[in-house]
Amino acid sequence: MRIKQRTVRSAVSAVAIAGIAALALAACTTSGNAPQSTAAQGGKVTVAVVNDFTSFNNQTPQANLDTNGQVGYLDGSYGTGFQYIDNNYKIVHDDKFGTFKKVSDNPMTVKYTLNKDDKWSDGQPVTADDMVLAWAIASGHYDDATIDPGTGKVTTGTQYFSIAASTAGIDATAYPTVGDNNTSITLVYSTPYVDWELVNPIAQPAHIVAKKAGLSSAADLTKLLKGLPKGDPAKPVAPNATLLKAAAFVNTGYDVTAFPTDKDLLVASGPFVVSSWTPGQSLTMVRNKYYAGGLKPNVDTIVFRFIGDANAQVTALQNGEVDIINPQASADTLNALKNTGATVLAGDQASYDHLDLTFSQSGVFSDKAVRQAFLKTIPRQQILDSIVTPVNPKAKVLNSQIFLPNQSEYAASVKGNGSSAYDKVDIAGAKALLAGKTPTVTLMYNTKNPNRVDEFQAIQASATQAGFKIVDAGSPDWSKKLGDGTYDAVLFGWISPGAGTSALPQIFGPVGSGGNYNNYGGTGKLAVSTQTMTNPSDVVKAENQIDKQTFTDAYGLPLFQLPGIFGVSTNVTGVKYMGNQNGPFWNFWEWSVKKATK
Repeated sequence: MRIKQRTVRSAVSAVAIAGIAALALAACTTSGNAPQSTAAQGGKVTVAVVNDFTSFNNQTPQANLDTNGQVGYLDGSYGTGFQYIDNNYKIVHDDKFGTFKKVSDNPMTVKYTLNKDDKWSDGQPVTADDMVLAWAIASGHYDDATIDPGTGKVTTGTQYFSIAASTAGIDATAYPTVGDNNTSITLVYSTPYVDWELVNPIAQPAHIVAKKAGLSSAADLTKLLKGLPKGDPAKPVAPNATLLKAAAFVNTGYDVTAFPTDKDLLVASGPFVVSSWTPGQSLTMVRNKYYAGGLKPNVDTIVFRFIGDANAQVTALQNGEVDIINPQASADTLNALKNTGATVLAGDQASYDHLDLTFSQSGVFSDKAVRQAFLKTIPRQQILDSIVTPVNPKAKVLNSQIFLPNQSEYAASVKGNGSSAYDKVDIAGAKALLAGKTPTVTLMYNTKNPNRVDEFQAIQASATQAGFKIVDAGSPDWSKKLGDGTYDAVLFGWISPGAGTSALPQIFGPVGSGGNYNNYGGTGKLAVSTQTMTNPSDVVKAENQIDKQTFTDAYGLPLFQLPGIFGVSTNVTGVKYMGNQNGPFWNFWEWSVKKATK
């Protein structure tokens, strides 16, 4: 669930937003298919987004960005397939794409069956081979790596697939049973998995990955996977060369800096496929003619326009250059939108900005007293007042790493988590902890995000008063640098799917977890243990413990929950507010245009 706005999916993951969060929003379930609109068919919708596109696989740590995830949501590589999450944070099954159900509680057993008409955008059928590959990527089943708890690096053995999410939960499954003429798989869990209903065994096309690994067919890849033993870190073996090739392609082969000449990268299972991309300008997606699922769109084309500046987004909407905008919320932006005649949709996001400190044996923050001193200088109220209060006068400083203010568990957790130690800036207290030291702190943030620039400047001015020397490590490529050891602290945002608990092990799991960019090891075992808890009260208890431990260890500080706004042209209908990382795209199949534009 991680969504920088980078925003994190075997289970749904959090996504870092260039702006996820370990959110505990309750998820209910409905079953069936998306309601099909009787609205006009055809036309084009253009959506302004802040960040450029970087990868056709947003499920790797380096590519787990909001725009990548939104493209993945439309092309089926993330978030659509067997289920999706609606704007009430309910899990909705898409029975037209395929069905899944729990067929046994002891042991927990879940069966997935594809629609026989499901096809990839190159016309090849979607089969159990594809689901087996998705399981292999998500589960870490073949890994025998030992991770250095100090650096997060592999010291012995092999880690094949690199994923932004955690393997916790689905790693308790054995090799799937394939059946129904290669259209179904059955997963058997050795221990219960709390988020089993969010597992979506569709990722990259197995026939393409097999080809890149030097195999002749998806069936050959499945045969290879079936024949390999489960990895054992206590007894690492020589890596399998073919699986290494397959994993290398999945891990980095989908990362791009220009529209690919290799059309294999475009093959998708969802309602849309990418047809063109001009870096820094726009990306175009068109209908997948082979798509047989239930999320069939009314419109023919969706265009992403990359416009980082909120005012420029409003101007583009007013001039008819774009139909939908989802800008960074501010009072100026909100007022400007109201003067455009566009429909304005507003609400809270399942997202928060935060400051994380890097844990290492030799870094400036290896000393807990220095961490505590730095956190005492963070002017959170000042930051809130300059960024959020103008949009939401009722907003308050966020005092939990786990819960958001509208959640019932928030108040109780805040009361006992120790966040009160950082309620107000305490320069005198910081100086006392430093005892004459003048530590140098390298602070990274997104220079293209005005909010992060403001946050950095406020922190720099305040921390300097206590004796800290703040080095400006702001970068437009900040997301690629996450976890690389070149900084001591970082400002970014997590945005959550709003359902499930997979963000807990992703962010607060052991060093080496996909979203644990700061090498924090204080809650690893506890975060992983939540994935086998079937009693909701046990999960909440563990979340409270994680929340408290992160403040005890001076992990960093949450800053504020982000407000969200959409601006929608009167020419487009069907757009509804959504607070998770999918934003306005969440119900793309309900969009329609009054005047079809090509």
